[in-house]
Amino acid sequence: MDEALRNATAAEIKAWYATGELSPTELAGATLALLVDLEPTLHAFVTVTTEMAMNQARHAERRIRELGRAAWDGHPLLGIPLSIKDLTPTAGVRTTRGSANTVRWIPDRDAPAVARIKQAGAVIIGKTTTSEGGWSAGTVNPIGPPAANPWDPRRSAGGSSGGAAAATAAGIGVAALGTDGAGSIRVPAALCGVVGFKPTFGRAPYVPVSPEGLSHIGPIARDVATADVVATVISGPHPHDPFSTPPPPAPEFTDRPRVAWLRWPVEPTEPERVARAAAATLAAEVSEVDIPFADPYADLVTILAAFDACQDEADDAASDPHRMRVVRHGRTLTAADLARATTRRAALRQSVDRLLVEFDVLAMPTVWIEPFAVDAWRPDDGEDRDGLGWLAWCRAAYPFNLTGHPAISVPAGFTAAGYPVGMQLVARHGADENLVRLAEQFEQHRPWRGRDPRKDRVRP
Repeated sequence: MDEALRNATAAEIKAWYATGELSPTELAGATLALLVDLEPTLHAFVTVTTEMAMNQARHAERRIRELGRAAWDGHPLLGIPLSIKDLTPTAGVRTTRGSANTVRWIPDRDAPAVARIKQAGAVIIGKTTTSEGGWSAGTVNPIGPPAANPWDPRRSAGGSSGGAAAATAAGIGVAALGTDGAGSIRVPAALCGVVGFKPTFGRAPYVPVSPEGLSHIGPIARDVATADVVATVISGPHPHDPFSTPPPPAPEFTDRPRVAWLRWPVEPTEPERVARAAAATLAAEVSEVDIPFADPYADLVTILAAFDACQDEADDAASDPHRMRVVRHGRTLTAADLARATTRRAALRQSVDRLLVEFDVLAMPTVWIEPFAVDAWRPDDGEDRDGLGWLAWCRAAYPFNLTGHPAISVPAGFTAAGYPVGMQLVARHGADENLVRLAEQFEQHRPWRGRDPRKDRVRP
């Protein structure tokens, strides 16, 4: 696959299809060939759906041949190759959830987001690697190799949507569907140098339902506009997710956004400095503001562990042993522990909402680190003796799962060693469209699609 095709956006591919310069079957075939070529290094896929992809590509090709430009009416993803994270159910296609307990599960129906992507005309190329149940921000799991970072296969793609981010960054598919319960879309997007978008909680239905109210479903893509198209396609209420609701009225977009750069009480790092320098292009003036809340990590742990503790004890023996420490902790918690965490969670949302009255957008590093070892489930800082600090390093990600605000990670540059750096932007509830428009403006000022992991890979 040539560089232009590997880097192409959904809009560029649509234009090539419309003029006959490229056909859906040609792109699907080239994408699957690239997958076969890179998979022994990346381990981004659990299941490859070659037959499904080619059938969907042939259908798209017939539609374009018969209808011309009208083929895209109601089918905004027509012929676009995408992958689905292996947490999300796909009818007739194995959905392992990264677990030995569900390694043979073949759902009889698609999750609503998958059904909507198919209806929009997408070409589904396969299911991507995740940690068990999406529990960690790495992709180590008991059933297969972890997803490697395309920029340096010795390093992790992040997680838990690590396979999705690795595939997209490498050009295997134009976009991917991921899930995000504590940073699982945005963290791997940052570490792999792509866009990761977590819409407002409830904007897109999440099935099976996320009862703790933390998990979002959203896109990973190489450009903001493609991510926006995918997010729009999957959005809207669905009866299988009672938390999914019509979006609230979006505030009016301003071309002079008030942007706050959030300062966190941590030692500065090179990725932070790269992201902060990039943030200067967001607005004429970017105000520096200390975060107005205490670290809510302990409350995140309580909420996650309490719900993980519901696991059937018969599944314990085959579960990820690192994740089992979280499960066992959850079984020691009381209802009062969960109530206190839930109360503080509400106060956290109020703190962020107050800040977003004063500012339109909050900016910060997505993560403070370069990618860690590929076979690790978290960065090894030597301080996590009880196994409960597995997400503590994602300090800018999980607060906005607890609050449900929309957040997007966009490429902000590279470290001196050549690793991608992500910058996260956060907006008010329902202001997804404004968030995307600001991210697109940033993309225009600091274009990032010129570098190729295959050519610019970090060398030992």
